Amino acid sequence: MMELLAPCGNLEKLKTAIHFGADAVYVGGKDFSLRAFAGNFDRAELAEAVEYCHTRGKKLYVTLNIFPWDSDFEKIQDYVLYLDEIHADGVIVSDPGVIALIREIAPDLPVHVSTQANVTNGHTAAFWAGVGAKRIVLARELTLDQIKEIRRLLPKECEIECFVHGAMCISYSGRCLLSSYLSTRDSNRGECVQACRWEYKVTEVSKEDKPLTIQEDERGTYLLNSKDMCMIEHLKDLQDAGVASLKIEGRMKTAYYVATVVNAYRRALDELYAHPDRPVSDEIAHEVYKCNNRTLSTGFYYGREDPNVSRDNSQSAGSYDFVAVVADYRDGIAKVEMRNRFAKGEELEILAKGDSHNKRFVVSDIRDEEGAEVSDAKIVQQILYVPCPYPVESGDMLRRKK
Repeated sequence: MMELLAPCGNLEKLKTAIHFGADAVYVGGKDFSLRAFAGNFDRAELAEAVEYCHTRGKKLYVTLNIFPWDSDFEKIQDYVLYLDEIHADGVIVSDPGVIALIREIAPDLPVHVSTQANVTNGHTAAFWAGVGAKRIVLARELTLDQIKEIRRLLPKECEIECFVHGAMCISYSGRCLLSSYLSTRDSNRGECVQACRWEYKVTEVSKEDKPLTIQEDERGTYLLNSKDMCMIEHLKDLQDAGVASLKIEGRMKTAYYVATVVNAYRRALDELYAHPDRPVSDEIAHEVYKCNNRTLSTGFYYGREDPNVSRDNSQSAGSYDFVAVVADYRDGIAKVEMRNRFAKGEELEILAKGDSHNKRFVVSDIRDEEGAEVSDAKIVQQILYVPCPYPVESGDMLRRKK
């Protein structure tokens, strides 16, 4: 069975991903990660996260995928030894020097070659396998046929991981200098400002005081702005290509995003295994539109006929608002922590890992911890009690259709 691998920018998101069915998670430490502005994990939190995953039969991988300078290696060596000590299940690396260091000082720590290493062919993949890599995270520019050929040239024990959902970098597998030039923040060291998402204007040399927006329609043209990846309706094709791990992008995304997307792909995978020849149901496929996205596409998996440039400069906020997370459920009453405003009389929908998923109910009553009636829940993170006719679990969420 294919592994469902979820992004986690902090411990809350990690617990959310595990609750909704991720088989493994990937996280970043405070240093050496390409998402420097995610919450990320200090050393104590990394140890706690590993223990949390392992006690639930899940795996945790740590990103160490910056392009380092010589001055980084002393700290990297210390960090690698710590990851080995806490029994991380793998470390995601892009730099050959770092891989060589890991193989020397922590030979039992599994190495996953990052997509930043731009593996686009089976010969390169076999090279990495030959120097001890357990897994190759392939470049995002490959077709399914190319992935099949890479799988054919790899030793059986070396796994393939591919991105299936989330933001796509417009540059080659994420190796970009645009952020560095325009903001002095280095994308290859975790500080990308996503300058490719900005709206740009052009000027004629003799009329520099009169910039023009390139026009394609009333919204403009965003030549550097890629669509988001979505392969939820094509998981069997990835399975047939020999992919072992399905990677969701998004360590900077919200807990609600993680919950929605992980839950959708978990259900799609379970449906695939139960009915291999049946297309994913419309209900499951539609789930990913209930959180933010930037126009969805299948990337390059089926060739280059599908345009991957988004001509919109902003993300859709999704069709639902996340209003509360469930803390407990007893005798038909859900104890929830408020996250966005909701009121008595509104219809809410349940985001759950169990059978109550997508069930709807009208809020008939809201009480605070003292038992006082609340007609309009507007205090952020207030603990509230709401009658719910469907059983829910701690970690489930409530949302409202916009």
